Amino acid sequence: MAGHVEQKIREIAGQVAEELGVDLVEAHFYGQGRRGILRVAIDREGGVTLDDCELFSRRLEGLLDVEDPLAGPYTMEVSSPGIDRPLKSPDDFRKKIGKVLRIVTREKIDDESFFVGRLLEVRDASVILSLRRKKNVDVEIEIPFDRISRAQMEIEVK
Repeated sequence: MAGHVEQKIREIAGQVAEELGVDLVEAHFYGQGRRGILRVAIDREGGVTLDDCELFSRRLEGLLDVEDPLAGPYTMEVSSPGIDRPLKSPDDFRKKIGKVLRIVTREKIDDESFFVGRLLEVRDASVILSLRRKKNVDVEIEIPFDRISRAQMEIEVK
């Protein structure tokens, strides 16, 4: 999809998200033959319901019909991003303070590039994780945002 079309879709979806009090996590268009698929993920503190997704879908569809940024027919899917959604922005991380995260870095930090630990703090340019080391010793490590390749919440079994 052309960059300006995807930007227009995100702008419209962002307006709907703000109106409904949800966060727009992603909006992507995938072309498939003669009919494309527009996939949208929304979230909010405590999660979204099926009713939230239906309402969002109806509102977005109405605005897309008026603005008409997509040429041709398409199917729209609106859903929750799920528990294993990637964490990208500092706000994504702030919402997960106290949770266990899995982070993979582009470059090694203290001779490692894979970390699983509890998120203690989010700073302007980094996150602080508490890691369990050998002999049950906890250590804190600072990971700069610009070194994070992938990050997501781990399912914690207690």
